[in-house]
Amino acid sequence: MISNKEPNTNLRFNIVTVLVYIIGIILIVQLFNLQIVHGDEYRETSNTRLTREATIKAARGSILDRTGNKLATTDMGFSIELFKSKLDADKLNEKILKMIQVLEANGDEYTDTFPIYIEPFSYKYEDEETLKNWKESNRIPEEASAEEAFNIFKEKYEITNENIQEARKIMIIRYRISKEGYSSTKSIKIAENVSRESVNQFKERNDEFPGLNISIKAIRRYPNNNFASSILGYVGRINSAEYEANKALGYDMNDYFGKMGVEAVFEGYLKGKDGTKQIDMTVEGQVTEEYTTIDAVAGADVVLTIDSNLQQVAEESLATSIEALRNGEAGQVYNSNYGAAVAMDIKTGEILAMASYPDYNPNLFVNGISQEDWAEIRDSGALYSKAIQGTSAPGSTFKMVTAIAGLQEGAISASEKINDLGVYPAAHNPVCWYYTMYHKGHGWLDVTGALKNSCNYFFYEVGSRVGIDQISRYAKYFGLGVKTGVELPSENSGDLAQRSRLEAIGQEWYLGDTLSAAIGQSYNNFTPVQMAKYVSMLANGGNRVNPTIIKAILKADGESVDRSEINEYVKAVIGEPEQTEDIEINQDYLNIVLEGMRMVANEAGGTAYSVFRDFNIEVAGKTGSAQAGNVTNGWFVGFAPYDNPEIAVAVMIEDGATGGYTGLVTREIMAQYFGINSEDVYEDLTAIPYVEVSN
Repeated sequence: MISNKEPNTNLRFNIVTVLVYIIGIILIVQLFNLQIVHGDEYRETSNTRLTREATIKAARGSILDRTGNKLATTDMGFSIELFKSKLDADKLNEKILKMIQVLEANGDEYTDTFPIYIEPFSYKYEDEETLKNWKESNRIPEEASAEEAFNIFKEKYEITNENIQEARKIMIIRYRISKEGYSSTKSIKIAENVSRESVNQFKERNDEFPGLNISIKAIRRYPNNNFASSILGYVGRINSAEYEANKALGYDMNDYFGKMGVEAVFEGYLKGKDGTKQIDMTVEGQVTEEYTTIDAVAGADVVLTIDSNLQQVAEESLATSIEALRNGEAGQVYNSNYGAAVAMDIKTGEILAMASYPDYNPNLFVNGISQEDWAEIRDSGALYSKAIQGTSAPGSTFKMVTAIAGLQEGAISASEKINDLGVYPAAHNPVCWYYTMYHKGHGWLDVTGALKNSCNYFFYEVGSRVGIDQISRYAKYFGLGVKTGVELPSENSGDLAQRSRLEAIGQEWYLGDTLSAAIGQSYNNFTPVQMAKYVSMLANGGNRVNPTIIKAILKADGESVDRSEINEYVKAVIGEPEQTEDIEINQDYLNIVLEGMRMVANEAGGTAYSVFRDFNIEVAGKTGSAQAGNVTNGWFVGFAPYDNPEIAVAVMIEDGATGGYTGLVTREIMAQYFGINSEDVYEDLTAIPYVEVSN
């Protein structure tokens, strides 16, 4: 039997061989076509095309209030940037001048760092040493005048324009190029937030502007201007130190960076992840094609606990009260320059409003603030958040601490009465404010009556009995003299009057120090946010509460960040608050103190009765005034409703004299919170006020 296997194998081999030859011939013909027939054409095309990678800037996350209102958001804006192209000096200078003329015609600004002014010629630098160093770094003779230096740069950059204004405009960009550098793949930013008119003209005249690129960038915007500025903070151009510390996270020198407030603390969440795109362009710098390679991912949205309506009322009523004091509407002119108000949910610690006066417009910082605006904001102290950084002696608002310490430690009973004789017969013989005004004491008072009438004498006696160590112990439990840990930068821990403070500097603590501390004087200095925490704890049964201004953080994909992750992040950024001793507060004693606070606002003779006597909600509170140098700062702390507390408020006004005007701010905040009308009570506050301070 004869097999046909060998002939079939040979046939297949021959077929494969023929196919290989055919493919080889095709490849040879194609190579011949590419290299010989069309070689010059393709080489010319290759030599006149460049590809570069550009960054697609991610939109910064928004900052929202608790109901979703945008307090800080991102608009998309146009930026003009310049890449290096194959142009000689004349053509480059001509392109630069045309570019600036388009920007100026449409009212667009561009960065000008060239330090020589014209008409008349002068140097930007007034300091001689700075000017000398600048001349050395730019190889300008030390004795050269501004005009001579100008001409040196003109010659260096080969500028032939006789018009010195045109020459300087060209110099502005050429100077930046020489300092910052640019290439066919690295641009120099010429202008930001450019108008659509300029963009359209650049696009229509693309062939006149080789190397010019229009990029779309996210621009930070604060739609309500000054609103909640002490909370939001602001962003500005990243500085060298911030860049070095964060460049590994994808930052570049053109990025914005959170400088203050929520913008600073939550920079790590608010900043998105930049994308990239490929740009094809001719060697002359004209763009031929663009396509995205990696999509940008927007930053996370930060949702605050703030209620915008309540925040607006807090800000407006605080400003109104301060202006009324400054204008003499309280019967005399007060030097009131700043103040703060904090409203807090007593159960959760959520901050519903946090106002600080004066405030500022964070929009001014986005594209670089002017010297004039910076000087005005700096000199006003607006960047200093009075709610978390400003401290003041609490005055009589501290008396609830002394009362609780005295009751719990058995220094005084609930029913015991103390006879206010006017002048306390110990230490430096301090007097009650009532004696200062009427030359007599309040007479016999129990705890509730002493709180209602804010009797200094009563609390001198309680302080003397219980001692400073117990007073400071209870004060610290209520969060006084200790950072609250609220998620904002630079919180002040305040200062608590305690024996160890003087022992640390080798001084002895005396009885007189205790007497002053017992009525909120001495070394006691607290922030409004601490006072809001303190009152919240009084109102919620003495339970700890941690103030917070963050409701949630929502990623770009809609996923919510876990609260434990947020807490760990905040601790890493601002640190952990000091841990304090736990104290179980006796509810019977606490109720006695709360009753005294109720009487302050609701019974005739109460120090806040004139403010709250016709209010539809029963408020419990305490006024306070404390000397600070030549002024007397006014406080009011309170909560409502009395029988089922929901909201606590703390207000402080510099040189507010008494709790009258601070009480009025509290009234307006509570009226907004409970949705009721608040009648004008300014006419009740024009009488000469009492001052609850010791001599």
